[in-house]
Amino acid sequence: MKKTFPLTAEGKNPARLLEATKHEIRKYIKRERRRTLPEGVDYWDFDCKFGETEAAAVVAHLAELTPLIDGIANSGGAQFYVEILAKPGHRKPREQVAATPD
Repeated sequence: MKKTFPLTAEGKNPARLLEATKHEIRKYIKRERRRTLPEGVDYWDFDCKFGETEAAAVVAHLAELTPLIDGIANSGGAQFYVEILAKPGHRKPREQVAATPD
């Protein structure tokens, strides 16, 4: 998903428009996670970029998107750009912690 979302629209409440935008992003992520995984892949990971415009977009973590969107809306921004691309992910095994004798 590569899209510029407006935060103001004539005849629409800005708060509802903001929530509809967040819902569309969450719906896209859910849909991508439901896709079948390729052989040897553990989960779907996401590369994300966020900014006021496409040219000003910087790399962001998926969990940071909602606070970033809220920050743009609270500062009075008119739009924001978000790019979310799914990629195969591989989990790293947990390191075994040696048990200490009591």
